[in-house]
Amino acid sequence: RNMTERYSFSLTTFSPSGKLVQIEYALAAVGAGAPSVGIKATNGVVLATEKKQKSVLYDEHSIHKVEPITKNIGIVYSGMGPDYRVLCRRARKLAEQYKRVYNEQIPTAQLVQRVAAVMQEFTQSGGVRPFGVSLLMAGWDEDEGKPFLYQCDPSGAYFAWKATAMGKNHVNGKTFLEKRYSDTLELEDAVHTAILALKESFEGQMTEDNIEIGICNKTGFRRLEPSEIKDYLASVS
Repeated sequence: RNMTERYSFSLTTFSPSGKLVQIEYALAAVGAGAPSVGIKATNGVVLATEKKQKSVLYDEHSIHKVEPITKNIGIVYSGMGPDYRVLCRRARKLAEQYKRVYNEQIPTAQLVQRVAAVMQEFTQSGGVRPFGVSLLMAGWDEDEGKPFLYQCDPSGAYFAWKATAMGKNHVNGKTFLEKRYSDTLELEDAVHTAILALKESFEGQMTEDNIEIGICNKTGFRRLEPSEIKDYLASVS
């Protein structure tokens, strides 16, 4: 058997080349997942993701991919839905614990670090597998009065972005954002750019039912209603 196969069964085992193969497989699961984009503007952040349904019989507004964590922070994912749901609940709990201790909203960077620590634990504990998701976290920090955008990977690595893309076709998404991004971008334009970035790899007709968008600014984080998304799509096309 080849080397990668030999070393892919135990999570806590390094292969001779120094790789933790399970983490690479988790990143592969993310790379095969539905595309998501995040863009930080001067006055807020936008998260957007593709939400393709398996069947026309499915109630498309029963499960959300863009979720609020606190009133100022929201997240979206690429990868495995059930794993995301677990991290989502954990993130809310961590935010609530912070609020109980310090009596103020958790800063975005703090929440990212704490969620990343959870993800790291699952690369080093016995009998568990890494999470098959990468997260994008968008937040508005009240004390600094500015927006933040972070990505969190299955390895527990996290980084701040001006704009980024994850999931299927993320390389093209990033290239598109590199061309279109400017530091003077405002939230309205960022929403349009996010939709266009998703359109780069979108197959079929994009509608308000098969994409989801969340925006974050000084009033907090919220998921856009399908009717609002419909208006944005009309103005983009």
